[in-house]
Amino acid sequence: MSKVIFSIRYNIFSEKREEYLDVVRELKNIVKAEGLETYSVFEQKNKPNNFEEVYIFKSKESYENFEDNTDERIDILMTKLSDMIKEQTTQYTTLFEVNNA
Repeated sequence: MSKVIFSIRYNIFSEKREEYLDVVRELKNIVKAEGLETYSVFEQKNKPNNFEEVYIFKSKESYENFEDNTDERIDILMTKLSDMIKEQTTQYTTLFEVNNA
């Protein structure tokens, strides 16, 4: 069973920073799903307001089912987040763990 790392990297508007941090704190408390090991948010060193959300899933199946597990509050927070992100700065990465099979 291979793990999956899914990440989203983006830049936010500097004037939205405090609001962004509040939303992320709330998300970190409520984002939970079967097979989701961790959800973390990082800021890039020496580049203020450049963030990356990192999701680590136990398996490919957990990753594929993640979207089905969101609730209304998470959807609202994600919509708020999308309004704070600068256009054309979003990059998605999906990594599948290599097994020693």
